Amino acid sequence: MDALTYILAGAGVGLAVGATGVGGGSLMTPLLILFGIPYNVAIGTDLLFAAATKASGVVAHQKLGNIQWRLVMTLAAGSIPASIATAFLLQNFFQGANDYQDLLTHSLGFMLIITSAVILFKKRIQQASQKEQGLMVSVHRHGTKITFISGIVLGVLVTLSSVGAGAFCAALLLILYPHLKAMQVVGTDIAHAVPLTLIAGLGHLIFLGNVDFTLLACLLAGSLPAIHVGSRLAAKIPNSVLQPALASLLMLLGVKFAFL
Repeated sequence: MDALTYILAGAGVGLAVGATGVGGGSLMTPLLILFGIPYNVAIGTDLLFAAATKASGVVAHQKLGNIQWRLVMTLAAGSIPASIATAFLLQNFFQGANDYQDLLTHSLGFMLIITSAVILFKKRIQQASQKEQGLMVSVHRHGTKITFISGIVLGVLVTLSSVGAGAFCAALLLILYPHLKAMQVVGTDIAHAVPLTLIAGLGHLIFLGNVDFTLLACLLAGSLPAIHVGSRLAAKIPNSVLQPALASLLMLLGVKFAFL
């Protein structure tokens, strides 16, 4: 019954991802925790789940020419070393998973709140980034440096929470590079998310032992076909309804994990 439950959970998240584009990590990790999976195992397993489910997207976007590899490399130069360092520090500065559970919990809550805000205010963020005045002039001028530093921050937070490699990174790209087309933002975001979540997941596996492969297999069995079904449903279900509803749910979960 547990296996069936996890397959159905994977299918549900896959449908939501396919229909709305909202990142699987922001949905899957809270769901697993609500099922009673320990925080550390839910986060570690979800990171590898995210890498597997996003991998096919890299191939598709590369064929369409949507990936800005220079930006991917700049982000990864900061995020991947930061992710490895974070997993290493968790292993060496804490006695066990119980000792760093609060850190994971609050990081997860914080990232869920940020993800929710990005979904709700995406259009406003994009409009603000296109104004070449005031602070935005300086931000755009130093875009490469800010991208690298943002990669470091992403590497730490994604490793601690499994959330943010999608929506949070996309928001950064929108702000820093307003000239990018929407599909270039998506393609670049996914191309960076796959190695980041893979390395972060391997860090949880190698340093901390926080991956349940049986759980991972069940989630993938449900999600991979469901993502394709969800993408077909996207044309029939208005995003103007689904995305705000999901964003509100993520906000509630974020507040729960961050403050309660």
